[in-house]
Amino acid sequence: METLLDEIRQEWKEHILPFWLGLKDETHGGFYGEVDVDLHIHNQANKGGIATARLLWSFSAAARVTGEDTYAEAARHAFTFLRDHLLDPLHGGMYWMVGYTGQPVDTCKHVYAQAFAIYAIAEYARATDDPNALPLAMELFHLLEQKGYDPTRQAYGEQYDRSWNTQPNELLSENGVTAHITMNTHIHVLEAYTQLLRVWPNEEVRDALTNVLDILYHRVYDASARRLGVFFDREWRSLLDLTSYGHDIEASWLIEDAMNVLGYYPSEYVDMVIDIANAVAERAVQPDGSLINEREGERVDTSRIWWVQAEGMVGFYNAFQRTKDERFLQIVKNLWSYTQQHIIDPRPGGEWFWSVQADGKPDAREIAGPWKCPYHNSRFCIEMLERMENQ
Repeated sequence: METLLDEIRQEWKEHILPFWLGLKDETHGGFYGEVDVDLHIHNQANKGGIATARLLWSFSAAARVTGEDTYAEAARHAFTFLRDHLLDPLHGGMYWMVGYTGQPVDTCKHVYAQAFAIYAIAEYARATDDPNALPLAMELFHLLEQKGYDPTRQAYGEQYDRSWNTQPNELLSENGVTAHITMNTHIHVLEAYTQLLRVWPNEEVRDALTNVLDILYHRVYDASARRLGVFFDREWRSLLDLTSYGHDIEASWLIEDAMNVLGYYPSEYVDMVIDIANAVAERAVQPDGSLINEREGERVDTSRIWWVQAEGMVGFYNAFQRTKDERFLQIVKNLWSYTQQHIIDPRPGGEWFWSVQADGKPDAREIAGPWKCPYHNSRFCIEMLERMENQ
């Protein structure tokens, strides 16, 4: 296990973090918005709200774990750009996209993006003594509860215009459907509120987090299939026979994390965590050690996506910690071996490939962009280091 620990620490500190530090935009603030598959930096690419928030989280967490000023300064740089350019001073909330100089390009508000702003700013407050951080996270929490939550349907909404009028959910719908409610948004609201409760032990946040946890169990989770539903209509009817293996294994450990912060362990929720991990292990782990993407009906997407491997390692290690079943630990080791061999980009100046096909060939997707950030793989490293060091 010591070798695994050392390899993960080295990947994080000597490969992942230096790559993203190298994208710091000293002229216009924030971080450059795109690095293409050929490793060309597009310094005039748009800068996404989600990417900025994830960079803020990643450097804040790095500063907290290591105590190094380099990461704290990078976190302050990301926070300043997010606060000054991505937050709407008129209607509140975070924009979807700004240009490279920080001017608004897409002013829509998505609940998913607001959740990441809360998540990142809460971690920044946890890692630094910036007095502006926690009040801003609290403000966004109250805004999201006011504008983004529908208590009659017991559901968080999806996409809104700048003034918080409901819009079709184009940004988080896939597979040929337009979903009024998504699993993805709900698991990241859960994640954000878990983090916020860590730094602000407030009863209102505690109640909201408990509510999201209950929604995931009662509305999203299909116990008979041991999976989370993905896309729903307004009445919580599932729109597709779709299993997202990456989101399922990610959700399993995020649910456990929420229960740990709440100190709240209903037996059926604990069973959900383990049943999901077992189902993904049975259905999606491949002989080469990798984790495939999803299944829709009889169609299987065998892509090995970077974030799915990262979240798989955390999720299966979490299942190992809870059950002490060595099978889960072996899956983690095999996933790490596959990631080292195929997902981590060996080129000088590279990071992790977006995805790899079954034959081992990387896809021609960007290395950095609105969705491709250090959050998943940096968080994998931090989670594994903290969990393994505390064993």
